[in-house]
Amino acid sequence: MTDKNEQDIYPSMSVAKELESEKIKPLKLGKRLKEIRMAHGLTLEEASKRTGLARSTLSKIENEQISPTFQAMQKLANGLSIDIPQLFAPPKQIKATGRRDITRAGEGKPHPTSTYEHELLATQLTHKKMMPFKSRVRARFFEDYSDWIRHDGEEFLLVLSGQITFYSEFYEPVVLSEGDSVYYDANMGHMLVSLSEDDAHILWVTAS
Repeated sequence: MTDKNEQDIYPSMSVAKELESEKIKPLKLGKRLKEIRMAHGLTLEEASKRTGLARSTLSKIENEQISPTFQAMQKLANGLSIDIPQLFAPPKQIKATGRRDITRAGEGKPHPTSTYEHELLATQLTHKKMMPFKSRVRARFFEDYSDWIRHDGEEFLLVLSGQITFYSEFYEPVVLSEGDSVYYDANMGHMLVSLSEDDAHILWVTAS
C-alpha cells in the first residue's frame, strides 16, 4: 500500500546540466571577423572595399596579429552591415540530438498513488527537460490530501475528460472542464480533485 507521506510525490525528473562545468572560452575577435566575412561570401579584397580598411589590415586582424581600434570596428560594422556587438557575440550553437520517443496509447509506465493514477510518457528518454504524464484523478475531497503538493519547476495541466477543482496555495479554487488548462509555478502548493461522476483524466507536463 502506498505510504500516505509519499502518495502524491510526482514522478522524478532529471535535467541534464552539461553546460554548468564548461568554462567560457575567450573570444577570438579575428576568428569571429573571418566567420562574418565568409558568411557574407566576401573575399579579403571585397571586404576591404566595403569597409575602407586595407586588405593587409583585415588579414592581420583575422590572424590575431593586431587588435582593431574602435574606429576600425565602426568601419567593419558599417561595411559588413552588422552591429558592433555582433563582432563580440559568437553565433549560438544548435545541437540536433535526433532524440525521439513514441508512447502508444495505454503503453505508458504506471505510477499509482492513493489520489492519482499516473501514466508516465516518453520513459525511454533520459535527461529530459520535460516530464509528460497522463493522470486519472482519484481524489474527491480536499481532505484526501495530507498536505499541499510542491516540487521544483513549472507545470502545465490540460483536462482531457471530466471535471476537476484546481486548488492552489495563493488563489481561490477554480473549476476546470474538458479542454481547459492551467500553467503554474509548481513550487506553489497545489492539488486536484475530481468533480465529475467518473474520474477526470488530465495531461500533465512538468518542466525544470
